[in-house]
Amino acid sequence: MPNVKSPMPSDLEIAQAAQLRPITEIARALGLSEDDLELYGKYKAKVHLEVIDRLRDRPLGKYIDVTAITPTPLGEGKTVTTIGVSQALGKLGKKVATCIRQPSLGPVFGIKGGAAGGGYAQVVPMEDFNLHLTGDIHAVSLANNLLAAYIDSHLMHGNALKLDPNSITWRRVVDISDRALRQIVVGLGGKENGVPRETGFDIAVASEVMAILALATDLQDMRKRMGKIVVGLTTDGKPITAEDLKCAGAMTVLMKDAVLPTLMQTLEHTPVFVHAGPFANIAHGNSSIIADHMALRLADYVVTESGFGADCGCEKFMNIKCRYSGLKPDVVVMTCTIRALKMHGGAFNVTPGKPMDPAVVAAPNDEALIRGCANMEKHIESVRLHGVPVIVAVNRFATDSEHELDLVKQQALKCGARAAVTMEVHARGGEGGRELAEAIVAAAAEPVQFKFLYPLEASIKEKIETIAMKIYGADGVDYIPEAEKKIKLYTDLGYGNLPICMAKTHLSISHDPKLKGRPKNFRVPVRDIRASVGAGFLYPLLGDMRTMPGLPSLPAGNSIDITPEGKIKGLF
Repeated sequence: MPNVKSPMPSDLEIAQAAQLRPITEIARALGLSEDDLELYGKYKAKVHLEVIDRLRDRPLGKYIDVTAITPTPLGEGKTVTTIGVSQALGKLGKKVATCIRQPSLGPVFGIKGGAAGGGYAQVVPMEDFNLHLTGDIHAVSLANNLLAAYIDSHLMHGNALKLDPNSITWRRVVDISDRALRQIVVGLGGKENGVPRETGFDIAVASEVMAILALATDLQDMRKRMGKIVVGLTTDGKPITAEDLKCAGAMTVLMKDAVLPTLMQTLEHTPVFVHAGPFANIAHGNSSIIADHMALRLADYVVTESGFGADCGCEKFMNIKCRYSGLKPDVVVMTCTIRALKMHGGAFNVTPGKPMDPAVVAAPNDEALIRGCANMEKHIESVRLHGVPVIVAVNRFATDSEHELDLVKQQALKCGARAAVTMEVHARGGEGGRELAEAIVAAAAEPVQFKFLYPLEASIKEKIETIAMKIYGADGVDYIPEAEKKIKLYTDLGYGNLPICMAKTHLSISHDPKLKGRPKNFRVPVRDIRASVGAGFLYPLLGDMRTMPGLPSLPAGNSIDITPEGKIKGLF
């Protein structure tokens, strides 16, 4: 157990005080040799993919996915749960590994902060994890933007493929929240500067290249997927790919090291594989298939995490990632907080970037708490549609009363959870998650009848409407003319059998962030649909959802600095 102090230091102070073990030692305990590693300093390393081939006949460990109810803008501790339960399984003597996503620099310098966990349940070195790590996101950005440069160069140099500039869907990316780049015009300033056209930027982790990294099974599979990326159409309506532009090979070369998962450790020295990117509202939002396959052959229990609530990352985990990986989850852990449930019950509002007054959160309000549990109920129902048992983990805050905790656990069991436990891993590390770990072990020992939400043979509209009505609880779906046009186009091009990756707000089960709790009597508007053919899905844009966030009036980056001794400060 870590050396717990009171009052609790900041996350960064806890991480900087940690006694890390050399990553070679972490690898050795997992069954890896130094020959399996590409070292990036003393405390992190890339792991070669030959490990998967070498262990291909080894039985798979138990597969646990951590999700959440609809969070407040402040986050409810899902990554804390992921890290904490891994540490707790280690306390039980289980051979455990964690698979999580690399955080985007957008939220690190924006509102939400990093994604290393918090308190005494963290991935370390925390600064490395949140700032660049081994450069995977930069590789994604370079590969994405190389293709963008090829597109504009092709237009300028005669356009032999007859690419229709108005059909181009490929956008540039940068891993900073920058709303001024959402819609831009390129090619201004004369013929030597290219062909003028309207385009825009997405945040890097929403790039199809990142989705390919998450869903590829090896380097050659990545190469094939890169070639299938569709950037636009010819003037007579035929798709043009990265392969047609002769860019896919170079893109894969830029991603050659990024395809290797990065090995790190928790504060309690359990191994962590970090691979692929976040943002399950505007992207796929799950760690990589490669990391999961590797971990499941090395450990008896693998804990992974899906971004945001069960309506976002967990639904995509089940219906996209599990289709391509062939893996089936044994247990889903659903994180919730008293704070979030009270908010969903109408007790108060939560403002992005503004801390809550503890007295307001602590004020007794059983009526609001019970009303808010309807949000939890819907998420439990959604997960159980896939045949997987749900364990509710109530992340305890200092403002929570025993009465409130018991009330939520009772409600969770009524809603169909297999178990509901209180968790204190933020304050106590793995020791604070023993009960949760024991519940996971018990649930994982039982057989699971896993099933997908929809068949791939269903039409594009049928798949969209199944997700909207069964997962969100919508009455139906409305398509604006642009979306109708894209549905016909992608059906005619033969892409209608791809799974669906909805781009929607994470702040509501619906498409509208103002609709809290368990929204009813609403319809989902689809304003556009994009094709990520290389990654292997279509993604509809719901409502006003944008693929490039913006910085708040007071960014988190304001507090980040470096001391005269070269030590980072202000990073959470």
